[in-house]
Amino acid sequence: MQDGSYLGHAMAERVGEFIQLRRDIHAHPELAFEEHRTAALVSAKLREWGYEVTTGLGQTGVVGTLRRGKSTRSLGLRADMDALPILEAGARPWISTTPGRMHGCGHDGHTATLLAAAKLVAQQPNFDGTLHLIFQPAEEGAGGAVQMMADGLFEWFPCDAVFAMHNMPGIEAGRFVFRSGPTMASSDNVTIHLKGRGGHGAFPHQSVDTVVAAASIVMALQTVVSRNVDPLKTAVITVGSLHAGEANNVIPEDARLELSVRALDTDVRVLLKERILALVEQQAASFGVQASIDWRAGYAVLVNTPEETALAADVALRLFGTERVDPSGPMFTASEDFSFMLQRVPGCYFFVGNGGPGTPGACNVHNPGYDFNDEIIAPGAAFWVALTARFLA
Repeated sequence: MQDGSYLGHAMAERVGEFIQLRRDIHAHPELAFEEHRTAALVSAKLREWGYEVTTGLGQTGVVGTLRRGKSTRSLGLRADMDALPILEAGARPWISTTPGRMHGCGHDGHTATLLAAAKLVAQQPNFDGTLHLIFQPAEEGAGGAVQMMADGLFEWFPCDAVFAMHNMPGIEAGRFVFRSGPTMASSDNVTIHLKGRGGHGAFPHQSVDTVVAAASIVMALQTVVSRNVDPLKTAVITVGSLHAGEANNVIPEDARLELSVRALDTDVRVLLKERILALVEQQAASFGVQASIDWRAGYAVLVNTPEETALAADVALRLFGTERVDPSGPMFTASEDFSFMLQRVPGCYFFVGNGGPGTPGACNVHNPGYDFNDEIIAPGAAFWVALTARFLA
């Protein structure tokens, strides 16, 4: 714990500039593949500290590389940079200057935390090997990880392991949570379009009612999880949108449903698709309605590899002690495109508490009132530095 306490103290004294940097990024949010200002800021800082900088991977992605010694061992650390299309609420001095856009998931903090670590690592050359810092665009549904890999991320910057962190509201600030194996859910997006025959609400027998069919489909979908999925496994089917008609006395010809489908097991993911497709077609046919289904595969199940997860948890335990580390945390049904990187390279995606109830801005992510907790920049950066020293010892 001596080394950890010293490192934590050192970082606490040095994060002031990164708190300001985080707030600057927060005030200037950029959506997926539009992170030009953020990428330029990241690139300039990395070059200043002696990193080799590559830009343009995945359109706006940045990779900073630092080599020391003779070892061929290499480590990748990833932070995401994009914001969300949300109108921010509140009156913080660093509130978004772009209406309708905000850092509602903490990617501003993830970027600032990795930059804080980058500066300290560059000043303390206590590793042997190659460090790749991956600043990724477009995590919020646009698949920036896939884009970076398609542009040759791991061919140009091979990594023996790759790690990423995410803040987690509702958990004590600075508490680290790890989990081996399946950790975050897959996420598929489904649009169901129903076609019937419109008509006057007073003469329903002359129409084919898409509203009744849509309502039946919504209710029937609830049985997929309760009656087709193993009770010991997790699945989610959410009907987030249902649109049909404009007037109370008109039976609409068309209806549209939007679904979010999630699973923590690849076999369950396949089962959900099979059952939803069959159920929708058969339910629609029973009402004489035509159904077309647009199934858009999203993010994969995120699976942390055991060895890398155990290593990361041990680094945190040595640094912060058992009272601030959970080495076997829960699974989450949210999704993350770091899952695709973990399909290519061993690694671990873990969480750092953003603060419990009562902490300013500690509501859940993707909320207009959310804000990243600047108090976790220091422990987050300290962990990245310690992991680098351990992995590239």
